[in-house]
Amino acid sequence: MGTYAYKLPKKRHGNPWAYPKRKLYLNLRTASELSDRQYDFRFLTESEAQVQNENTYWFEVGNILNFEEFQVNEYLLEHDVLNVNNKEKSLFGNRTLFRLHSVIHKNQIINFYLEKSNDLDKVLNIFIRINNGGTKLNYTDLLLSIATAQWKNKDAREEINRLVDEINKIGDGFNFDKDFILKASLVLADFSNIAFKINNFKKENMLKIEEKWDEISESIKSAVLLVSTLGYNRETLTSHNSVIPIAYYLLKYGCPSNFEQSNKYKENRAVIHKWLTRSLLKRAFGAHPENVYRSIREVIGTDATDELFPLNKIMEKFKGNEKSIVFDDDEIENLFIYQYGQPYTFSALALLYPTLDYRNKFHIDHIFPKSLFKKSTLIKKGIDEAKIDAYLESFNSLANLQLMEGLQNQEKSDTDFKDWLKNTYSDEQNHKHYMAMNFIPEDIDLSLENFEEFIKERHKLMKLKYENILL
Repeated sequence: MGTYAYKLPKKRHGNPWAYPKRKLYLNLRTASELSDRQYDFRFLTESEAQVQNENTYWFEVGNILNFEEFQVNEYLLEHDVLNVNNKEKSLFGNRTLFRLHSVIHKNQIINFYLEKSNDLDKVLNIFIRINNGGTKLNYTDLLLSIATAQWKNKDAREEINRLVDEINKIGDGFNFDKDFILKASLVLADFSNIAFKINNFKKENMLKIEEKWDEISESIKSAVLLVSTLGYNRETLTSHNSVIPIAYYLLKYGCPSNFEQSNKYKENRAVIHKWLTRSLLKRAFGAHPENVYRSIREVIGTDATDELFPLNKIMEKFKGNEKSIVFDDDEIENLFIYQYGQPYTFSALALLYPTLDYRNKFHIDHIFPKSLFKKSTLIKKGIDEAKIDAYLESFNSLANLQLMEGLQNQEKSDTDFKDWLKNTYSDEQNHKHYMAMNFIPEDIDLSLENFEEFIKERHKLMKLKYENILL
């Protein structure tokens, strides 16, 4: 049987003694101290396994493969396993070794699968399936183990786990994982083959990622910071993959400090915002995102220092194929399918509010307060019962939603919209600005009784804006 090794604490990666080899041993004298285990199996170094006393005798599990049944007794007698002044321990040792032999040679309960192919991805997937009854491992865990073994000066597992923790704490929080970091590293390291397969985690590639790790990790952090300042979080960022091209661009741009806030990069941030919202709404990173990464890398090129994010070139690159981020009339109309509480709703609204400073917390607000939209409340307000179903179907729709700064939204709360508008924007100029900014139709009654017309007219205004932006 093979050996198992892990790094000793406080030992340098280059130290040959940092990874002592261990083999699997079974204690033949006492049971496990753990309540959920009967037998005491441990991975031990050769010197650790030599320690024997009345409570420990370590048997190298791999040796049982070569034992005939009669040799079990011979081993127990020749190695004085039974020579202890305790009948119970002697019986335990005898039963334990015979049990091990029986499990290995007779019971046929060990899973095995003969795979003749040399495809390592097949081997990993078979291992994952067979191992599903033990400690849960997935493909990413195994690839991370490979990366950890290949890096020379840094601990890949520690670095990647630390980066995941850091970026998930940014802003209102995200839920990135190790899978995302490994995929991003393949793209940012400029490998020609970026498929998420074991063959791309060979030593040569892993060493290059380690060499570039500082700039890769900084670019990923900068991209997540930017996405956060554009108002996104774990609830609204519907594709983690969309962050990878931004990180790649920032890496090529030199990963300037304070990119997410400095006025110097304001125009560039606005262009990236346009690309991000389009890409998320068009779900450009669904199946086979590797093709998208590859094409965007080609567009960005090797030097992006003097250029804005190449939105128009990317749109042209994908024009006419399934990854296009160009909208047609039907796709614009389909944006109105999104409702309050759905992940894509924020992106649909963000398209309409490109100039907001999303570093201030913005809420998705019901223009006509949702507290009004209960059947009993609507009846009390005098709404015709024949209209109530239409009211209840529309109050969560995009046409009744706006982005509003958090504090103002709390102040607005459940106030009747018509009253709130009159009291908050009594100045004519501010009133007009609010109406235009939020696509509120002029010259119609804004009372609850006229809610259906409000939805219809605001839908028209929003659609015109979408057409102006997207067509």
